[in-house]
Amino acid sequence: MKEIMNKNKINELFTRGVGEFIDPNGVFRKKLENDPEKVVIKFGVDPTRPDLHLGHAVVLRKLREFQDLGVKVVFLIGDYTAQIGDPTGKSKIRPEIEQQEVETNMKTYLEQVGKILKTDDKVFSWIRNSDWFTAINDIGAPVGQKLSWTLSSGKVVDDIDANSTVGKSLLFEKSRMQTKDLFVITLRSFLWTLKHITHSRLIKRDLFQDRLNNGEELFLHEMMYPVLQGIDSFALDHIYNSCDLEVGGTDQLFNMLVGRDVMEMNQKTPQAVLSFKLLEGTDGKEKMSKSLDNYIGITDEPNDMYGKVMSIPDSSIGNYFELCTFTPMDEVEDIQKKLEKGSVNPKDIKMKLAKQIVAIYHGEDKAQKAEESFVNTFQKREIPEEMTELDGRGKTLMDILIEAKILSSKGDFRRLIEEGAVTDLSTDKKLTDANFIPENGMQFKIGKKRFIKIK
Repeated sequence: MKEIMNKNKINELFTRGVGEFIDPNGVFRKKLENDPEKVVIKFGVDPTRPDLHLGHAVVLRKLREFQDLGVKVVFLIGDYTAQIGDPTGKSKIRPEIEQQEVETNMKTYLEQVGKILKTDDKVFSWIRNSDWFTAINDIGAPVGQKLSWTLSSGKVVDDIDANSTVGKSLLFEKSRMQTKDLFVITLRSFLWTLKHITHSRLIKRDLFQDRLNNGEELFLHEMMYPVLQGIDSFALDHIYNSCDLEVGGTDQLFNMLVGRDVMEMNQKTPQAVLSFKLLEGTDGKEKMSKSLDNYIGITDEPNDMYGKVMSIPDSSIGNYFELCTFTPMDEVEDIQKKLEKGSVNPKDIKMKLAKQIVAIYHGEDKAQKAEESFVNTFQKREIPEEMTELDGRGKTLMDILIEAKILSSKGDFRRLIEEGAVTDLSTDKKLTDANFIPENGMQFKIGKKRFIKIK
């Protein structure tokens, strides 16, 4: 019975929310079924923005199911490639990200993944791809910094210039995350890889073709990105003794397939590839993205999270149930049929969806309170008891909301003012001054669903 349950669970891993699963001859599946503790799965992210949202969580929740079978997940932080910019899904050149911003975002990512993934060493590891893409000459120390070096004889050599060849070598060794044979990509090895990948293979990528057809620029560093991502898989195979599967959204399929090519040319067993359907944002059109401000963050406050889920269009309900909850697929299909027939009220179904999603990230108690707050606020037209408190200290309301990331720009705030969508709850009057400076204790309704209090 246990074996049947495991096979059913594995079947769902490769079907629910899945775009494509590429596993020639079933090599990966056989290893998963027979020896899951030896399976290594790669999930790579570029920390270009600090917060994870429900779109990221689609993949993370699937990885958690793999972990429950005993699989090791390697969370690959693309701190090096983040500074180049993955062109996936971008119709324009993405600006480079400064290293300090990458480092800050990376720490936030690692703190947040623990909300979903197990993080014990047996089933989780993380590593940065700067570990193999950064050369000794890339390392620079403050002018005048001195180092000490303990020789094998026990003798200590002091006053080594950190920017000398010896000094940089010491810094390089100490800064590597790798714990065994050092794996480093040199220009020579990178060029060797390029010798085995044709220009026509890369240029066929649909987004590159779209750029060229629109008369837009396409730069070589963008074309190299899939190759660098493929080298990451080869590096993980060396460091962790295998890289059996890479996961990502359907928009990452091309990059992940290049990973198979790179592994194969290096006489390694090519990784299997598992792509997932993309979760659309709250607009119901574009994929969920912070840059489009259509996202639901996994660290959003319960009331905000609940309200954002309630704002999705009815056409997205089924997809959100499939990708964001644990509701069995037969129930999801039944919900979808009822919605299509009009035999249920979409708002009632959406409330169940919102409560389930909030419960996953904040627990049942807070999910229940978020639902009660929503009912009181939007059905009974009451002001919620709990509001997001924001620090004022002489700032304009516009600056307060932008700093708290409730709004993304001053233009957004001015537009809300023009639409009469900012209300002073103490007077129940619409705010008309875009440069209004609130006083301590004032409460505001921003748009239709957000309430804040100035402290």
